[in-house]
Amino acid sequence: MRIENCYFCGSKIYPGHGIQFVRNDCKIFRFCRSKCHKSFKKKRNPRKVRWTKAFRKAAGKELAVDPSFEFERRRDVPVKYNRELWGKTVRSIRRVQEIKARRQSQFIKNRMRAGQKLADEHDIKEVEQNIHIIETPAVDQKTIKAAAMARRKSKTKAPALAMEVE
Repeated sequence: MRIENCYFCGSKIYPGHGIQFVRNDCKIFRFCRSKCHKSFKKKRNPRKVRWTKAFRKAAGKELAVDPSFEFERRRDVPVKYNRELWGKTVRSIRRVQEIKARRQSQFIKNRMRAGQKLADEHDIKEVEQNIHIIETPAVDQKTIKAAAMARRKSKTKAPALAMEVE
């Protein structure tokens, strides 16, 4: 049983599923669903279609370069069956999947950290702009008293200036 990858979107195609298209030069294209097949026939670029894995990797939204991907590469070298080798292979596949999952989660956390920084800066800026809404009443009382004192001083000086002008 061989699990193929969709030529357009990159998702897995299990046996008995999907569509195969064979070009005149005998190149085989496998598609997971008709959506991918139609997009291919319309000559769309998978790196520009937002729902494909190619777009996500090109845009930096998924881990693109990692040594663990080397293990997934297809090898057409026939190997004689050996029970011990088979057991080691299964264990190594599980281990590689664990490592890959850990690295992908770390990659996602690093991506989210940048967004969190931007959100924090935006929140700080918003608080600084609207500080008058959240100031404590004691601070408001001090500013009100200071403004009242300034008004009293200006009122006492105003009549004296008015007398001098007349």
